[in-house]
Amino acid sequence: MTEIPSHRPLAGKRALITGGSRGIGRGTVIELARRGADVVINYNSSQADAEEVAGLCQELGVRAKALQADAGTEESVQRLVDDAHDWLGGLDIVVSNAAFSDRQLMLDVDMEGFQRTIDVTMWGPFHLVRIAARKLVDAGAGGNIVVVSSPHAVMAIPGSMAYNMAKAAIDQMARTAAVELAQYRIRVNIVHPGWIDTPGERKFFSEDTLREQGEKLPWGRLGKSEEIGRGVAFLCDPESEYITGSTLTIDGGIQLPWREMYRTEEKPDA
Repeated sequence: MTEIPSHRPLAGKRALITGGSRGIGRGTVIELARRGADVVINYNSSQADAEEVAGLCQELGVRAKALQADAGTEESVQRLVDDAHDWLGGLDIVVSNAAFSDRQLMLDVDMEGFQRTIDVTMWGPFHLVRIAARKLVDAGAGGNIVVVSSPHAVMAIPGSMAYNMAKAAIDQMARTAAVELAQYRIRVNIVHPGWIDTPGERKFFSEDTLREQGEKLPWGRLGKSEEIGRGVAFLCDPESEYITGSTLTIDGGIQLPWREMYRTEEKPDA
């Protein structure tokens, strides 16, 4: 069982997390629940995983419910937000995490996968932020929106054009929303996870490749989902009240100008 901290700064808060059944979403849901938030876990097809996460959260003493919705369509997102709002009795925290990525070089790209990547990874966050913000504005009690983006927003990684485009777009979307929503005391922030050890990475890489490439990163390993969850929870903490329109990078140094030549065999004493 996950340890319950003695200090629970998010007690009484109500959170909706898209793509919350696996990977970064799972780590975020559990961390928010550890800190006292009631949670709705959105999933598209991984119902069993989402129900498992809900059970873990309930063991932490909070309310938790799994809700199915396709984050790539406006109608589905509207239904999700409405249902989460009704079940929780309101919203305080909204985390846009759901994403999809097909990877091919531009010249060979399959447009169906390209379009699906844009629909889920760009339009999905926009619809979620817009629809949820309306709920928060109507409630008049402020709130927190966190958009999980990616270093792909600033790094032109080949074979990922649709994903690169989508992540760059939602970064600008989130910053614009932060400006527009500040008057309502709704904070909007961005998280840039680096290369994180998640089930989704197995779509593109073998276990051996993930291990070998992780060792070559500046910090010497892939990140963990719970590390991203702690970053999201930090941004949602009431003590972070002066942070809005910011990008929190949690990437083990992957965006630094590193190359293998900079690494040495000897490591400094801790």
